[in-house]
Amino acid sequence: FDPSPDGGVSSSGAAPGNPPIPTLNPLKKERPKWKSEYPMTEGQLRSKRDEFWDTAPAFDGRKEIWDALRAAALAMECNDLELAQAIVDGACITLPHGSLTESYDELGNRYQLPAYTLAPPVNLITETSSESKASESSQKQAQPSPCREEFQLRVRLSTGQDVRLTASMADSIAELKKQLEEQEDIDVVRQRWFFSGKLLTDKTRLQDAKIQKDFVVQVIVNINPSVITN
Repeated sequence: FDPSPDGGVSSSGAAPGNPPIPTLNPLKKERPKWKSEYPMTEGQLRSKRDEFWDTAPAFDGRKEIWDALRAAALAMECNDLELAQAIVDGACITLPHGSLTESYDELGNRYQLPAYTLAPPVNLITETSSESKASESSQKQAQPSPCREEFQLRVRLSTGQDVRLTASMADSIAELKKQLEEQEDIDVVRQRWFFSGKLLTDKTRLQDAKIQKDFVVQVIVNINPSVITN
């Protein structure tokens, strides 16, 4: 089926008789501009993206390619074109137009990404500083004491693997990086943690980023640690 302009799961897969896969083009820095049918909050955008990424691999194509495209989209969101290009090249993904909106794997399967997975809408609603402070104040009143209760945090690696880490809301990203290193033998300098398209710094705590136990944190594992900066 055909994808709608800015929503719905895109079809993928190469049917017999499809034209040959176009030659490789480097990834362009420009991201698509689009407008939502209704003003959308950051939370609604995140939910819309999560729904797409969770359902797209079930239709067609290869899961490892979908995972690579997701990691590349996160890198683009953080304006890290070099990392996004490295992910695309490492997965042998061909970009006929230099954009993640349309791509092919080495088997000829076609992948299409809707605009909302690559960029926020022009009519995105952002909280004002006063609204944000009011929200934080209400949350502090609801939870007067720091949450030290441990839970299983789901971390999705750019390799496609899901890992469970023991975490609390007071844990910092640096602490969780060390735990991932001990558990999966992935050096901390090779890890880049993202949530809702934003890079998480080492000093960030889960409570600061409003990451809860039901959420999934993306971790891009880079082969070359020399390009990692934080």
